[in-house]
Amino acid sequence: MTIKYKPVKRGRPGHPEVPAKFYPSLQARARVTTHELAREASDMCTLSTPDMVAAIEALLTLIPKHLADGEIVELGDLGELWLYFSAEGIDDKNKVSGKQIKTLLPRLIPGERFKQELADVKFQKLR
Repeated sequence: MTIKYKPVKRGRPGHPEVPAKFYPSLQARARVTTHELAREASDMCTLSTPDMVAAIEALLTLIPKHLADGEIVELGDLGELWLYFSAEGIDDKNKVSGKQIKTLLPRLIPGERFKQELADVKFQKLR
């Protein structure tokens, strides 16, 4: 497995006095759809492609529901999903409210097998 990257110059947000530096930026080769994943997965098990699509669709319904209920979703060797957010701070503890939350995103803590599968990834600089 090889992931391509290109150098990108980035400054430090909020600190224009700090000189910008070059960092590697990963470049996606393509996108894989739910149906494509289902077709590949059906070749690896006893479920048909439509059954795999149904299973994935069920997860897409269930995972956000459980995250919205404040739960961490454990997905075995894949890892754990939990919610992360950014918020504006205020000075008065008594005025803290959910309205301060600006961005709500799921985060994945990869499981051991997931990390092992990615351990052999190589990187190649784009020309």
